[in-house]
Amino acid sequence: MSPETPHTSSDHVGFVDARAILRRHGVRPNTRLGQNFLVDPAALERVMQAAELNAGDAVLEIGAGVGTLTARLARDVRRVVAVELDGRLIGPLREVVAGMTNVEVIQADALQLDLAEHMRAEPFRVVANIPYQITSHLLRRLMETPAAPDRVVLTLQAEVVDRIVAAAGEMSLLALSIQVYGAPRRMAGIPAGAFFPVPQVDSAVLRIDRHPLPVIPAELIPPFFRLARAGFQQRRKQLRNSLASGLGIPAAEASSLLVQAEIRPDRRAQELAFEDWERLARCLTSVGGKGPASAEPAV
Repeated sequence: MSPETPHTSSDHVGFVDARAILRRHGVRPNTRLGQNFLVDPAALERVMQAAELNAGDAVLEIGAGVGTLTARLARDVRRVVAVELDGRLIGPLREVVAGMTNVEVIQADALQLDLAEHMRAEPFRVVANIPYQITSHLLRRLMETPAAPDRVVLTLQAEVVDRIVAAAGEMSLLALSIQVYGAPRRMAGIPAGAFFPVPQVDSAVLRIDRHPLPVIPAELIPPFFRLARAGFQQRRKQLRNSLASGLGIPAAEASSLLVQAEIRPDRRAQELAFEDWERLARCLTSVGGKGPASAEPAV
């Protein structure tokens, strides 16, 4: 086998032997950077099924690692932009995708990447197995940027996926933030053993189909998130108290605002549905409450 050819298994066409490639390059995964590579072929197929890609699609892959998912994506789509931050992995990644003319490898921080430039201002989708520690920042970037993907498919910690798809009763600020911009769904479970090295937790595939526009008017987004952050900062408190503290207003004023929005003041943030927060934002706006510039969405 030449050094330009990725090691494959005869049982799985195109299967990339991540362990062998890393050994050949003398690289050890850095688990502190969240480097747990998805190596199980069946798990990769679950990701592909969740993504529902077409031959003409352009795909941005974040945290490409040694290219196990990259190589699988390249078989099905027109173009793959594979982004990897760790310079030690660029050599192994280029080895795996050698000869794949539809793959572009970029060493960069995905949180700083100019998406419009690299995706050529064309429609694209994100498919990635991302480091868990950048989940919130990355989702915020992908949801808020004007050059946004129309679909995001991410392999994340299972408990994080469950938080994102939560409904009223178990709602979180993360779930609320995502649901302003898209419809999230839990698509499949991925066991810890599907990764190398094996992480301590199971994962799941999250799919977010982005709405053409946010589901609330643009002028309501700052007060919507100002209220939500205030409510979830002290989620164990009744809303009359958490909003009073977070907004810097008297508890009586917070109670009045909640009553105006037809929400019981003794309810807690996680119990509210999406529509409750929107109604509350309208009421705050009607009484002159405005979110400061720092009150932009924070996933």
